[in-house]
Amino acid sequence: MTALTLSTAAASGLRADAIVVGVAKGAKGPVVAPGAEAVDKAYDGALAGILETLGASGGEGEVTKLPSPTGFKAPVVVAVGLGAVPEKDDTFSAEALRRAAGAAARALAGAKKAVFALPITDAADAGVLAEGAALGAYAFDAYKENGKNGKDAKNGKAPLAEVTLLGGKPRDAAYKAALARATAVTEELNRARDLVNTPPNDLYPESFAAVATAAGKEHGIKVQVLDEKALEKGGYGGILGVGAGSAAGPRLVKLSYTSPKATKHLAFVGKGITYDSGGISLKPAGHNETMKCDMSGAAAVFAAVVAAARLGLEVNVTGWLALAENMPSGSATRPGDVLRMYSGKTVEVLNTDAEGRLVLADALWKASEEKPDAIIDVATLTGAMVLALGNRTFGVMANDDAFRTAIVEAAEEVGEESWPMPLPEHLRKGMDSPTADIANMGERMGGGLVAGLFLKEFVGEGITWAHLDIAGPAFNESGPFGYTPKGGTGSAVRTLVRLAELTAAGDLG
Repeated sequence: MTALTLSTAAASGLRADAIVVGVAKGAKGPVVAPGAEAVDKAYDGALAGILETLGASGGEGEVTKLPSPTGFKAPVVVAVGLGAVPEKDDTFSAEALRRAAGAAARALAGAKKAVFALPITDAADAGVLAEGAALGAYAFDAYKENGKNGKDAKNGKAPLAEVTLLGGKPRDAAYKAALARATAVTEELNRARDLVNTPPNDLYPESFAAVATAAGKEHGIKVQVLDEKALEKGGYGGILGVGAGSAAGPRLVKLSYTSPKATKHLAFVGKGITYDSGGISLKPAGHNETMKCDMSGAAAVFAAVVAAARLGLEVNVTGWLALAENMPSGSATRPGDVLRMYSGKTVEVLNTDAEGRLVLADALWKASEEKPDAIIDVATLTGAMVLALGNRTFGVMANDDAFRTAIVEAAEEVGEESWPMPLPEHLRKGMDSPTADIANMGERMGGGLVAGLFLKEFVGEGITWAHLDIAGPAFNESGPFGYTPKGGTGSAVRTLVRLAELTAAGDLG
């Protein structure tokens, strides 16, 4: 992980590989952003003109490098675009700062230390810059030659090792707290990314459960793992049915973080299909290659619970990881089979590639037994949600409109794109089965909403519940942008942590 520090020293006297400054897109050309005054002065106030000559516009994520002015110990200045000049008060949004810091950190791969002279007006700004830098510097190279030495074999560059935030007050309690929060959240989010990026021959239900168990011991979280025998004894027909075709047996993992001062209890439930072939309803060619990411929901839940523990939040948080590998074999569940779920309800399986809702159904009912104040499930559940919202936005459904709104607002606050989605009751009829209580498929149109309605059937009566379908943003198949890398993104981790913080503060229901 990239080390994060604060400093009030003069930019010219700091030893580093580079100094990062912000540049915004003005009406008449690039404008140097606050925080870079000393650097601009050393260029005799001509930094904006020099950057324009070099082709810089200040557009979001744009990176321009130039030699440092005379007298600076850092040899290079890196100007990163913040986007349009703010209309009011020259105050950039938190997300603009995060993305700029992330783009700069990624551009400085191979450097040991960089000084970020970006806009900081308070501790909150320091926190979001720290988040952006730590997330933008992320790299997954464990499986590449020299990867164990922290180097990417392709370009020989390790992630940026250290970031000093200039203008951050190292002795101020608020700034220290903001940095500590950013460190905890980004370290766990990056661990979620690692899990998503790990190939399925190494990450399967048992090994994922082992990672959770080790983290629990480290951070004082109680971990309980149900293996095949325990799942069979307990009647978890959904999880067992999905995992029936694989040599790697399924697991249900419970992580319990408890605070002695807590008055509220949140339950997070994550879909953890460590590889999804589609089962007997095999996915077509071209749709299998990234299916290691189908456990992104469980990774997000795991990371959020550990982050809550590290932050010492005054709320009880239980995480449920519904883990299975969906494979075709002689023992696999077939289309037409009927599974008896943990709730006692029966499900006719019309399509074995609609498996995520089956494992979640068992975990949701189990979570409901503890009567938490709210349950939030997270899943890469449907391609329909990607068609509806694209690759960067997750859908939010809920059985309570106010709760759904609160989640969307929390996601926006932490820089995650989401959109409220309905649960139209008329779509429920499409899941009627002549054989079982419900089928795992319904109408094709509105498939993401149908999946949400299926999950709703397995939430205990009177419990507030929401469903986050992160199928789009969980895995980035295009190029990196801002602080988002190619591959696993850690989608929903920051939203879940923020919801836990709001609950602890009494600001969420």
